[in-house]
Amino acid sequence: MNQTVPHDRADQLQQVQAGLMPGEQIIAVYDAIGAGTGFLGLTDRRVVLQDKSFVGKKVAITSIPYSKITSVSVVSNKSLAGSFFSSGSIAINVGTHVYEVDFRGEQKSHHVHGVILHYIARA
Repeated sequence: MNQTVPHDRADQLQQVQAGLMPGEQIIAVYDAIGAGTGFLGLTDRRVVLQDKSFVGKKVAITSIPYSKITSVSVVSNKSLAGSFFSSGSIAINVGTHVYEVDFRGEQKSHHVHGVILHYIARA
């Protein structure tokens, strides 16, 4: 399974695999950069975020069903006007909360955006 699932780090992929529900399939697991988020995982049922921003070195794994996501955005740097997906950042809106995740490389943000858009359009 590890060879077919796009991922940056095997330990992150294993964390998402360990929390799967019966019949749930992993689409991708990408390492996040910057403060707070450790990784973002995509399954055929939900988005899985690892949040390292809690006080006292606590870590949370947050699952967001696609049906609860109200919108997904590519966050771009205005100085990079040439390419819509020039940034590696995604903003996921869930009610009044926004989860912003930064990736290494624009292809990862493009993939995450496309997958979430696909599933929220079906919800």
